Amino acid sequence: MTLWTAPALRAATSGSLAGEPGVTGISIDTRTLQPGDLFVALRDARDGHDFVAEALARGAAAAMVDRDPPGVAPDAPLLRVADTLAGLRALGAAGRARMGGRVVAVTGSVGKTGTKEMLRLLLGAFGPTHAAVASYNNHWGVPLTLARMPADSAFAVIEIGMNNPGEILPLSRLARPHAVAVTAIGEAHIGHMGGLAAVAEEKGSIAGGLLPGGAAVLPRDSAFFPRLAEIARAAGAGRILGFGEDAAAEIRLAEAAILPDGRTRVVFALGGRMVEAVMPAMGLHHASNACCALALVAALGLDPAAAAPALASYAPGAGRGAPREIRVNSGIALLIDESYNAAPPAMRAALRTLALRPGGRRVAVLGDMRELGEFSAALHEGLAPEAALADLVFTCGPEMARLHALLPEGKRGAHAADSAALAPIVQRALRPGDVVLVKGALGSRMALVVRALTESST
Repeated sequence: MTLWTAPALRAATSGSLAGEPGVTGISIDTRTLQPGDLFVALRDARDGHDFVAEALARGAAAAMVDRDPPGVAPDAPLLRVADTLAGLRALGAAGRARMGGRVVAVTGSVGKTGTKEMLRLLLGAFGPTHAAVASYNNHWGVPLTLARMPADSAFAVIEIGMNNPGEILPLSRLARPHAVAVTAIGEAHIGHMGGLAAVAEEKGSIAGGLLPGGAAVLPRDSAFFPRLAEIARAAGAGRILGFGEDAAAEIRLAEAAILPDGRTRVVFALGGRMVEAVMPAMGLHHASNACCALALVAALGLDPAAAAPALASYAPGAGRGAPREIRVNSGIALLIDESYNAAPPAMRAALRTLALRPGGRRVAVLGDMRELGEFSAALHEGLAPEAALADLVFTCGPEMARLHALLPEGKRGAHAADSAALAPIVQRALRPGDVVLVKGALGSRMALVVRALTESST
């Protein structure tokens, strides 16, 4: 099905395009490009213009460029714009403008992607729902998600993140949501922000993109709830819903427990009704994300109780806690892959969840958390109580060395300079029956440990 016609591409981007190609998708990466896609030549670590010829050879219907790409014929289907990032933003704005359904936007220090994926399921119970396939939540990810949105979508879920001050508001204004949510306020990116209060201000700015009278869903358990509510009201929110365990929360998490089979059972108080759901994902943090997601369903005027059964289909994605069996020393261990990222609240939650896992030894393999600035030392050292819940802890990186030094001697597995050096040490130490958590910031490259463990089991 055609996503964008040639006239629509020209109108949206004010660009020139020879011929009348229609495109069926949008791509920024030739490795995942599908025939019929519009390839957008963005500049990042590498210049996308260097890959235009490859994209066209792979079947791209057209390519958005702002200069002549090498190795491409003059009559190639090129959508020429003044700047490709600005062109992608314009295409995202046009995608939002033509969509007649309802949009929700989600931000927060942790839980954004999990909440987004839950909403994909929950809102899917009411109609066609569009959401990004990955954590596309930055200055190119949000417009890409909007540009990929089918015009007939009934709902869209837009994840919005940040690394520095001032990044969330323009993305929320681009998305123009009917409802917004802040999942949590925590220390993620605190090194760029200066403190938790500044994090709360930035996260709260998502309300600035709300359509008039829209709803804001906020964490009632957070000390920053009053300030977040104040920001939302000043932005014109017509309704504020709190979620969490607090008795005043409109959508309340009444119970949460880990079942013997590793699933998470949750009970929500939805007004006067108690609604139960069981998710095939282990961790009490999933219960909080589900509570936020149900509150967003309610914020759109839909029945969260009718949507709640869809949570039974939720499972965390790759690198976000998905369990898998691995072979170690002629036996089987369970690997919990959380290598995608690690903010302090998420690290603490993962370690607490590891302690609840049934099985043999609980083994934590931890890499540095990043973007914590002057708070880094204290936040790494502050993991000691949760890390000590594990039976054995392996660490890598200069910041995790601080945690390693604080652990009881019997729980110190080993410390290494980086994940590549740590991986073979962990391989040799594992035993059948172990439950192994691997977690760290993306920059810590803990996926190398996961790869070593999984490749050795094949």
